[in-house]
Amino acid sequence: MMGMEKDSKIFVAGGSGNVGSAIIRKLLEKGYKNIISNYHRRIPLEFRETQVKFFPLDLRNQQETEQFFEEQRPQFVFLCAAKVGGILANNTYRAEFIYDNLAIALNVIHSAYKYKVAKLLNLGSSCIYPKLAPQPMKEEHLLTGPLEPTNEPYAIAKISAIKLCRYYNEQYGTNFISLMPTNLYGYNDNFDLKTSHVLPALIRKCHLGKCLENKDWDAIRKDLNKSPIEGVDGQASEEQILEVLSKNGVMIQQGAVLVEVWGSGNVYREFLFVDDLAEGAVFIMERVDVSLMRVISPDYFVNIGTGEDILIKDLVLIIKDIVGFKGKIAHDISKPDGMPRKLLDISKIKELGWEPKTSLEEGIRKTYEWYLKEVSINLGN
Repeated sequence: MMGMEKDSKIFVAGGSGNVGSAIIRKLLEKGYKNIISNYHRRIPLEFRETQVKFFPLDLRNQQETEQFFEEQRPQFVFLCAAKVGGILANNTYRAEFIYDNLAIALNVIHSAYKYKVAKLLNLGSSCIYPKLAPQPMKEEHLLTGPLEPTNEPYAIAKISAIKLCRYYNEQYGTNFISLMPTNLYGYNDNFDLKTSHVLPALIRKCHLGKCLENKDWDAIRKDLNKSPIEGVDGQASEEQILEVLSKNGVMIQQGAVLVEVWGSGNVYREFLFVDDLAEGAVFIMERVDVSLMRVISPDYFVNIGTGEDILIKDLVLIIKDIVGFKGKIAHDISKPDGMPRKLLDISKIKELGWEPKTSLEEGIRKTYEWYLKEVSINLGN
């Protein structure tokens, strides 16, 4: 089957997000010259001086998506676009999570078939596995038990995308394969405290806690101007800011700053730096076709992660140290923990020749440095 050439037309669906932007960076680094993408809110600044072409395309819209494929005729597709979020977002916007993610998968995968895309790589999530799946979770554990209730809508959409790729391969002879990442973090992550995943949420909470400790209201205002919380930005009074921070788990109690963490902290999570994921995705796209993937997995997918996990309460301490927050940590046990453990078995992708490179501490440090740059705060402050 046809392999990616440096001038092949490559569509990265969801290029303004955490995963898509990392894949674009990796493709540019490797010398690929003909990259197109779509953006949700804005084109990432890092790509504005590059040859990457961005289109204001809503992949939930079937007509728009098919028209885009008909006009642009991409040869290779990375399907990274998704509506994503942590426990709160998943559990609050359940209808949106299943509808939006099903619509994106249906439209992109069918358009890729209809307009004869040479190869498609579908990016999924480790939440596809049953809540009580054996650990570490192997590819063959898919659909062997009930899903974790808080992220069931998202998981069902992601499982559907895997099955779409499989059945299009089997009926139409397409070259569509899937990659299931563990929890991802890194540059261009979502730090909104209502919709973000646990690691970026903890980075932001500890950062705001540190700013409160230092009485650095200028830094807090810059943070809120970058990403308002419940409509409160840097123009609000100190009293208003303290009130909204307290509602979101960053507060002053008995003269000390306290950061609240959702759940008991006694669940395990695995984290992969997004640039490592991007390297793995490009590696799979360059080297693994549907014929090999069929031998590896009947559903044409492999896991990608680090093969190591950590207790959330220990993760908090690492983030606290890197950020420089010296206050207290409290666990809100009234909030859900989610799955007790989500460790991926990555033996199959390692056998193919890929391994992660970035340690958790190094990845968190890089992410926090990026975050500080985003909110225009000097790292030495």
